[in-house]
Amino acid sequence: KQWYQRRVAITAGGFGTTKDRMLVIEDCQNTRAVTMFLRGSNQMIVQEAKRSVWDAMCVIRNLVRDSRIVYGGGSNEIACAVAVNEQADKIPTIEQYAMRAFADALESVPMALAENSGLHPFSTLAEVKSRQIKEKNPRLGIDCMDKGTCDMKEQHVIETLIGKKQQIMLATQLVRMILKIDDVRSPGESE
Repeated sequence: KQWYQRRVAITAGGFGTTKDRMLVIEDCQNTRAVTMFLRGSNQMIVQEAKRSVWDAMCVIRNLVRDSRIVYGGGSNEIACAVAVNEQADKIPTIEQYAMRAFADALESVPMALAENSGLHPFSTLAEVKSRQIKEKNPRLGIDCMDKGTCDMKEQHVIETLIGKKQQIMLATQLVRMILKIDDVRSPGESE
């Protein structure tokens, strides 16, 4: 059945094998609302689909806020770890050890990517890191999809800059909070 009211199509009908009923409103002018209909074989599949759609919408939101991107696959974490280690070499005080620990923490992301991809994490990270330094190419990351290239630009693996900054800032804040609780870092120390 269809009713037309102010150039809006309203359709009522059944779908699927369960004869579920649904009301579809189409051709609305000047609307900004979108409805997504997700179905799955069980509730777990539906919930996973909802999480995936939510993640995709958050990526779009981040790109609207700030359209800058970084290459993924752990390439930016490796490049940051290399830069932090280079700066730690210039510091003669004990603070260099904290900087090196921060660089090691950054490297845990590409190591996890390598391990989850079935690669040997230590040798894969060492190979990509040495290539990044030797070739001076910060786009080299973990080849999780086994495409034969570690260049994330060629593989079209990107992340939003705002999302990556949030990840690093939240992880850093968590560590600082733990250190403050353990009295390793006293309140009021320099940021």
